[in-house]
Amino acid sequence: MKKYVIGIDFGSDSCRALVVDTSNGKEMATSVKYYPRWMEGRYCNPAKNQYRQHPLDYLEVMESSIKEALQLCDAEIKDNIAGISFDTTGSTPALTDAQGTPLALLPEFSENPNAMFILWKDHTAVKEADEINELARKWGVDYTKYEGGIYSSEWVWAKVLHVLRNDKSLHKKAVSWVEYCDWLPAVLTGKTGLKSIKRSRCAAGHKALWHPDWNGLPPQAFLNQLGPELAGMRDNLFVETHTSDQSMGTLTPEWAGKLGLKTNVVVGVSAFDCHMGAVGAQIEPNMLVRVMGTSTCDIIVSPYEAMEGRLIPGICGQVDGSVIPGMVGLEAGQSAFGDVYAWFKNLLSWPLQFLDNENQRKAIEDKIIPALADEAMKVPVEESTLIATDWLNGRRTPDADQNVTATISGLNLGSTAPLIFRALVEATAYGSKAIADRFNENGIKIKSVVAIGGVAKKSPFVMQTMADVMNMPIKVARAEQTVALGAAMFAAVAAGVYATIEDAQNAMGQGFEKEYLPIPDNVKTYEQLYKKYLKLGYQ
Repeated sequence: MKKYVIGIDFGSDSCRALVVDTSNGKEMATSVKYYPRWMEGRYCNPAKNQYRQHPLDYLEVMESSIKEALQLCDAEIKDNIAGISFDTTGSTPALTDAQGTPLALLPEFSENPNAMFILWKDHTAVKEADEINELARKWGVDYTKYEGGIYSSEWVWAKVLHVLRNDKSLHKKAVSWVEYCDWLPAVLTGKTGLKSIKRSRCAAGHKALWHPDWNGLPPQAFLNQLGPELAGMRDNLFVETHTSDQSMGTLTPEWAGKLGLKTNVVVGVSAFDCHMGAVGAQIEPNMLVRVMGTSTCDIIVSPYEAMEGRLIPGICGQVDGSVIPGMVGLEAGQSAFGDVYAWFKNLLSWPLQFLDNENQRKAIEDKIIPALADEAMKVPVEESTLIATDWLNGRRTPDADQNVTATISGLNLGSTAPLIFRALVEATAYGSKAIADRFNENGIKIKSVVAIGGVAKKSPFVMQTMADVMNMPIKVARAEQTVALGAAMFAAVAAGVYATIEDAQNAMGQGFEKEYLPIPDNVKTYEQLYKKYLKLGYQ
């Protein structure tokens, strides 16, 4: 009998459940559900860079998306589901009580944003990140050295310290924290206790300062120095971590009943979306996989021998087994990519709010980005006189700094909306090149680039610009849901259908649908424009 698995991709706005045939990676059914409270804008304050999500949003859409996807399948498929694995955004942690329950699920904190999951793009903890970096420089061991040497406000310790400092009401109950990529499989398997959860190597290594060199997480003395709010917390956390080819356990009778599945369905240890997306894109050594959406996350895997003695500065970590077990996973990315274009669209569409006809307003808004791209594409590269930086949401890499802001230089009365849009697209491409250059300069040679995500699928203009600026061919993965497919591949390994993730990739991978080749004349022009970008942004 054929075996099937479910890959579940938790994004910033929605959850997607994908039922996949393990023999060939064919998509059998899919369902997308949006987080109801998040879509109402609850618990968020964009003016303060505060983005929080309620755990009930995750639980509700997990159940409904899986059930709907299974309803689209026949009985044979449902009877032969072998495994489930998750990917999620990250770092997206929540404080928990002594039982491992996220505080927002307790009645007294049910409407408290500080008790909820703190979304990856929440930048309220810039001050705390700066303090972590300062202390790490003075400590005997630099606990940030495997995370690019710079700790970010997007990561767990800064966020936890920030909410505890700013909300004394949490102190009696908050004894630990959990990433939601760890919490969701723990819920399905009934292993939510603080010592029962198998923690993701990916999440812990890239965002929580975990490394075997210092026996896991930083010592309690280091945490105490950061603030008394963290006193005693390390004892309620973990030492061991696990790669995503491993099993968290099997479905509890309760969840098997809710989902209409058997209790022998294996639930895999989960990871962050970009890492599983890279696996879905069939990553191999020296391939840069770019997960391109509202932000980007860039992933490389490297054999141990190539990494010996290397510390890559200014990236988001180098972690053994965070992507493919048996290799070092390296992460970088841009804090805003598609969000840069969305910001400009929202800026231009501001007057449309005065239209009474909502359908008319939406119809116009939907045409703005495609129209801008069409016009911007007509502009010869030599006429790209505007230079912009891409840091509308701070800078993730190289060299994380959430204090920096974006700039558009060279504006005059002839600067049209398409010209400004072109400058913004070029800025995101320059940011992409800066990341690739950082790897290449430090001995991790990029031989190929693969792009996945909405931007890669929808925007030939953005993709061609990026190929020209980076001076590298860029392939676009064929799979419609590459990230969820990566989760499905890991589910197949955790369930024992395949022995290794490489075997699952070979059987279930979908290949590539398109390749963008650099245009030589554009490459030459962009080499000079890129120097202006560096001068504007870094000097």
